[in-house]
Amino acid sequence: MLGLSITGGRVSVTYAQATPRQRASSTALPDTFGFGRPATPDAIAKLDIDVMPDGTGLPPGSGTVADGAQTWGRFCRGCHGPEGEGGSAAPLVGHDPSGRPLTVGNHWPYATTLYDYINRAMPRTAPGTLTPDQVYGLAAWILAKNEIIADDAVMNAETLPAVVMPALGRFVPDDRRGGPEVR
Repeated sequence: MLGLSITGGRVSVTYAQATPRQRASSTALPDTFGFGRPATPDAIAKLDIDVMPDGTGLPPGSGTVADGAQTWGRFCRGCHGPEGEGGSAAPLVGHDPSGRPLTVGNHWPYATTLYDYINRAMPRTAPGTLTPDQVYGLAAWILAKNEIIADDAVMNAETLPAVVMPALGRFVPDDRRGGPEVR
């Protein structure tokens, strides 16, 4: 509660904080709020697209560097530049060990994260519309441009998790136990 008073040309502001009893509501929440719809197994499956560092969650499919070059030209070059050097969006190619600018080649610890991010967030104007083969191809193209894999490499659910990223050693696992979730 906020109070304001003016006495003799002086302004006084008072603030009274509610007690825990005043803050607690005795009104029970309803079972439903009257909007939305129940989550079906099919709807949940469409959203369950996360990919783990070990490759768990990667779908069937494959893509080559050449496949990725075609997809890059169609969907990515407008924002990330013709060779991944950046444009209106961040650069993705660069392996300067100083880590500047941050790119897939010098900052990302797992190649599978590249698949996961492209699959769920790209292209910016239509996220989630690329096929698994297109995403594998883009991952192959970006990794090859960063000189992490050979130009004739094929990426799939077996080969992508096997790629060792240059920045892997720069990351320390967060193994905190107990205490607050966020510090």
